[in-house]
Amino acid sequence: MATVTSKTELKEYALRRLGKPVLEINVSDTQIDDALDYTIEMFQEFHYSGTERVYLKHQFTESEVAALKTDATETVGSTDYKTQNNYLTLPDHITSVNGIFSFTDKGTSNMFDIRYQLRLNDLFDFTSTQFYHYYMIQTHLETINFLLEGMKPTRYNQVQNRLYIDFDTDSDIRKDEYIVIDCVRALDPANWSKIYNTMWVKDYATALIKKYWGTNLTKFQNVQLPGGVTLNGEKIYGDATEELRALEEKLRTTYETPPLDMIG
Repeated sequence: MATVTSKTELKEYALRRLGKPVLEINVSDTQIDDALDYTIEMFQEFHYSGTERVYLKHQFTESEVAALKTDATETVGSTDYKTQNNYLTLPDHITSVNGIFSFTDKGTSNMFDIRYQLRLNDLFDFTSTQFYHYYMIQTHLETINFLLEGMKPTRYNQVQNRLYIDFDTDSDIRKDEYIVIDCVRALDPANWSKIYNTMWVKDYATALIKKYWGTNLTKFQNVQLPGGVTLNGEKIYGDATEELRALEEKLRTTYETPPLDMIG
């Protein structure tokens, strides 16, 4: 069996499974494109191989820092409502954001800082102190940092591609500073053609085209084709619907990544 490496090859593969060229598959090219696009969307949405976890590094420009401090005004009747433009526009295919790494530098050159004193007095030589002592102090410092600064809350909307970062724009971010965004990105089949050759994608695309075929044939029920052949559109539609149901159940129960508290 030839490897499927493109949308065109997936289309021809599905039509062959349905009987082409022995049978004429009464489905338009537009319907086939819709079926293949929907299949890829389902794969990206639920299949554990349809996304990847990435860390995006972004350096703030002077214009971005200035824009983060501006407001957008929406007027309803005679009342004005303002919302802060504290967002970054992320690349396409980002499906979710887990968070951002802290802006705070854990290192310091301030000699009066407790972290500086710890390294100066206790860690000039690792043989001079017990490692558990260092671990306990570092854990304590992390707790203090979390209580005093906390995590930077984020809000992300996939439709808008906007990552809202609720922080103090005057003190937390400056020109040329970096943030690292922990997010999930859907794999684009244009770059990762192995998606087209995934067994679930091939099966689901074939079943969905079959469903469209059955839908089209039901409008010509009991019409005989040349040679006395009669195609049963309702049966084709019913079989395809059952195949799709089984594939969707398999996708959600076998291939979907479980919630974190259920892993292990």
